[in-house]
Amino acid sequence: MTATAISNLPVLAASRSGLPNICGWEAEIKSVTNHNEPIFLPTTNLRLENLTAGFACALHMHQPTIPAAGNGELISNLQYMFEHPHDGDNHNAGVFAWCYGRMGEFIPQLIAEGCNPRIMLDYSGNLLWGLQQMGREDILNNLKRITCNRQYQPYVEWLGTMWSHAVVPSTPIPDLKLHIQAWQHYFAAVFGYDALRRVKGFSPPEMHLPNHPDTLFEYIKALKECGYRWLMVQEHSVERLDGTGLHHDQKYLPNRLVARNSVGETISITALIKTQGSDTKLVAQMQPYFEAKGRGKQQIGNVTVPSLVTQIADGENGGVMMNEYPRDLFRVYHEIRDAGNNDAGIVALNGTEYLELIEAAGANPDDYPACQAANQHKIWQQVDPDNANPEAVENAIAQLKATDHQFHMDGASWTNDLSWVKGYENVLAPMNQLSAAFHAKYDSLVQQDPTVTQRPDYLEALLYNLLLETSCFRYWGQGMWTDFARELYRRGEIAVR
Repeated sequence: MTATAISNLPVLAASRSGLPNICGWEAEIKSVTNHNEPIFLPTTNLRLENLTAGFACALHMHQPTIPAAGNGELISNLQYMFEHPHDGDNHNAGVFAWCYGRMGEFIPQLIAEGCNPRIMLDYSGNLLWGLQQMGREDILNNLKRITCNRQYQPYVEWLGTMWSHAVVPSTPIPDLKLHIQAWQHYFAAVFGYDALRRVKGFSPPEMHLPNHPDTLFEYIKALKECGYRWLMVQEHSVERLDGTGLHHDQKYLPNRLVARNSVGETISITALIKTQGSDTKLVAQMQPYFEAKGRGKQQIGNVTVPSLVTQIADGENGGVMMNEYPRDLFRVYHEIRDAGNNDAGIVALNGTEYLELIEAAGANPDDYPACQAANQHKIWQQVDPDNANPEAVENAIAQLKATDHQFHMDGASWTNDLSWVKGYENVLAPMNQLSAAFHAKYDSLVQQDPTVTQRPDYLEALLYNLLLETSCFRYWGQGMWTDFARELYRRGEIAVR
């Protein structure tokens, strides 16, 4: 979409009636995001022939929305931390807030010092809404500086995500696209349509990849319908098509993530592989740069491309991100600068920039090595893909669960020792019930009249539906957090009725 066309779209305000702007402009959002025009290629200052390997770092930021103000209003957990400084690690609220905005200081400073930095940013919709609720224009303006100022756009890439940090495998399938679109709405409301037009990579909460054939298929389908070109995945959440793990070199190339549903339909999307575990120190201490130093060029089809080390970490969590990251970020970029930036052949890249550079040189996404979600090979060993049907797939899954203790359909995330399903039935059951009630009431109405999504009652019902699916109500344990979930369900039930 051209700049003139974008300027003619209605301006999205950051909120209306005190609720976040997460729906109502689906056609406009789609017109902005569904394009294949290059984003970074026209402005990148890197030349592919000079590159041996690259490193791509992303920062993930999130704070849940909770019903915990004095009168039970919806507020950001960050606000709750400020208001209850003596609970747990809430004394870190001020540092967390600084972390949310500090890349707006670091990137301009590095550029002014002659460096060539890159950063990918993944902020949940909850967090952006919470910052707006709190009136933290200082943080939002820092982010707008590196997002909307053309001087800094070549260095910063935003990644889309689920609006309220819902983990995909345990999110009802009909809600996947609603989360994706809600984030796009709110991001456009804060940063504008032109900024949204440049968001082409997707960062799943907790790096969680569904491995049920139908969930993964619908997930990738929703991503592609919403204009996304690529997805970041954890290396152990995928396997080669023969069921073996990814080859060592394969982790440093783009992969073609293939999904086959229970009726045999296939779909694929480009995947960049996040290597190693979830340790925050990997990004805080700029480990991907040092790992890239040991990598070289590789072949895709007839094209030679640099390897890429991809890594993501919480941007605010733990002492390493608070203290060591600012130190090591500048130290490493000064080292690269002093080596002549591109001259050493090891550079920082953003995901879309890397893909555009190698594809402009002739790399074909169809030639990327293929992978699929972990455990799917076992299913297709038992079910003929060419004659697949839902009953056969479910029978195979049931049999595998009964006979193979390593087999599961919980998906995989940044850690294999945590299930987002087992032990949380008291949250998942109401979550599924609210979702079913929401869709029973509104799906047919929206089909008849798409403007229903602009109605206040639809917005409120959608908000509670999405909020109840926030991962924190499981990850942070039973007790206060499941109490918050029960209250959100109660209000959501009233809103849907």
